[in-house]
Amino acid sequence: MSLRFPDPTQRDAIAAAARQAGVSMQEYILSAAYDRATALEQRFLAGFKASMTRSGAAFAAEPSSIDPSPEQRAAEREAKREIDQHERGHAA
Repeated sequence: MSLRFPDPTQRDAIAAAARQAGVSMQEYILSAAYDRATALEQRFLAGFKASMTRSGAAFAAEPSSIDPSPEQRAAEREAKREIDQHERGHAA
């Protein structure tokens, strides 16, 4: 694996972190990428399970109770805000 870093400061920081962890730079970078992907997968699965629970409850509800309560709407807005923040944080 060929590693090229346009920013020497970034390369030095990663090299130092790899040395501290006692692994090669390649192993450090691959491990970090795997950890990030796994964390994202777990977040997605948790969101999916929550969505399935809400969907199941909606299908089981009486027609008059299908409309979400103000609390449910607030929780959904907050969840969307957290996801949007998380995505903006990883886009940088």
